[in-house]
Amino acid sequence: MNSHESSGRTIRIGGACGYWGESSLATPQLLADGAIDFLVYDYLAEITLSIMARARARDPGQGYATDFVTQAIGRNLEAIADQGVKVLSNAGGVNPRACAAAVEQLLAASGADLKVAVVTGDDLLESRQDLAEEGITEMFSGAPFPDPERVASINAYLGARPVAAALAQGADIVITGRCADSALTLAACLHAFDWSWDDWDRLAAGSLAGHLLECGPQATGGNATDWRDVAAGLAGIGYPIAEVAEDGRLIITKPAGTGGAVTPLMVGEQLLYEIEDPGAYVLPDVVCDFSRVRLVQAGEDRVEVSGARGRPSTDTCKVSVTWLDGYRAGMLLSFTGFEAVAKARTYAAAALTRTGRALAAAGWAGLTETSVEVLGAEDQYGSHASGLAAREVVLKLAAKHPDPRGVALFIKEVTGLALATPAGLSMFNAGRPKPQPLVRLFSFLLPKDRVRARVVIDDRVTAVLPDPDSPGPRSSAEGPEPGEPPLPTANEEDLVDVPLIRLAVARSGDKGNRANIGVLARDPAYLPWIWRALTEDAVADRFAHFLEGAVARYWLPGSAAINFVLHDTLGGGGVASLRNDPQGKTYAQILLAAPIPVPSEMASMLS
Repeated sequence: MNSHESSGRTIRIGGACGYWGESSLATPQLLADGAIDFLVYDYLAEITLSIMARARARDPGQGYATDFVTQAIGRNLEAIADQGVKVLSNAGGVNPRACAAAVEQLLAASGADLKVAVVTGDDLLESRQDLAEEGITEMFSGAPFPDPERVASINAYLGARPVAAALAQGADIVITGRCADSALTLAACLHAFDWSWDDWDRLAAGSLAGHLLECGPQATGGNATDWRDVAAGLAGIGYPIAEVAEDGRLIITKPAGTGGAVTPLMVGEQLLYEIEDPGAYVLPDVVCDFSRVRLVQAGEDRVEVSGARGRPSTDTCKVSVTWLDGYRAGMLLSFTGFEAVAKARTYAAAALTRTGRALAAAGWAGLTETSVEVLGAEDQYGSHASGLAAREVVLKLAAKHPDPRGVALFIKEVTGLALATPAGLSMFNAGRPKPQPLVRLFSFLLPKDRVRARVVIDDRVTAVLPDPDSPGPRSSAEGPEPGEPPLPTANEEDLVDVPLIRLAVARSGDKGNRANIGVLARDPAYLPWIWRALTEDAVADRFAHFLEGAVARYWLPGSAAINFVLHDTLGGGGVASLRNDPQGKTYAQILLAAPIPVPSEMASMLS
């Protein structure tokens, strides 16, 4: 441990990766900072495990994030060893032992004296038949358990407990399979400070630190509403560092001299990212209440984050199943010239008609689902599109079929229409895309005592006990719910519409088939007007062309923010969806165009 960790006062944790395939910029940048105690790497979106499972099925030695080994560790091993930085990662995917073996080969070749630990127990694939026979249903839709023969992966979300146990046994590098994204950071805090497992508020604070780190530079200006403020430095954007004190105090910062920015609005967007109910953000180790979290500028590129509260964790853990439900494929084609939108729609209709006839002639079933989106025609805005004519558009045409041959035939008909097209068609990437497996997500809750985490170090296996039954001390999160902000008194004759983007920043993302849209007021004085205008019904109307479920709305008084959860709105989400945006990443941008009536005096003061 370096001086920061051993001081017992503050540790510095670097968020080095937010998804499988991210740039390798983070690790050397954070190590160059010279004062990092832990590096945490998050590689696993829910659908990533199905990709890794298919890789493992082809090759038993695969099924993990290979770039963690070759890039994050391989290119930086000397600095990691010299600085005594501990590395925590879920890069193990569905094959953490193979990932660890690859890392140990690097260590042996370099002579570095570092101890590698593996956390196992999350992979429940061998129990798929038993789980199917239990009558388990999907926790959101109520759908029955999928056909076990079609299941690609089953993984329970582990928490911080086994990672902390590995650190306590002397591990320098800890590799897990599926665990909660923020659990890696919480484990670092638990190890450094020896927090009690029933100190719920500190567990919530450590989890919040992890939540702010888990998407890398999304906390330092990446994916920001105010992107122009950081545009010049995006190529060298700084990755986030959480400075966590023993009492749970938290500062978010980044390495000096890097691009991006650390401000309450930049950090606040990540705070709101994909948290569902902010008063009950359920994690394996603690149920967090982020509704009263406060963000204060504490120096250049330093934001103090406080107010996280926690209460006892649940007696169940979330389990994600991915399963094969047919095949899909799609293409992008561009049209230029007068009536470009009409040309694109005409082409799509003709291609789908030809496909239907060809499938029928072959004696096959029809396409199970199709998607036609004209990018440039504001299809993403539905009935709220501006109606402006476009002379350059991209047609996105996609379809599903139970058989890969049906999808291949669809693609053949799409490309085969090219000489009978309305004028103005062009294709940059020639050739036909191959049918891809259509993988759906199935989530359910399982009692924690049925998930047995284990730590493996030097072939020594240690079982990690599940959470104790003791509810622990009373938590500050057990207070009253935030309720609703006070509504302004409106003089309708004095109100003028301004777009939401002038009053707030926003960020959106997915949770399965649900979209989250977090809206953070630029000034707390704006929040009552935003709340007044953006009712559940107003947001539902804004997304009526996508939405199949209800809209829930939550107030965060600590940060003057609102979180919306749109149920059943992503066409299945992940790779099950045919949408151009299957993860709701653009939903915030759509909502930021919504008109918000505010007093004319307030409107005149907006920049």
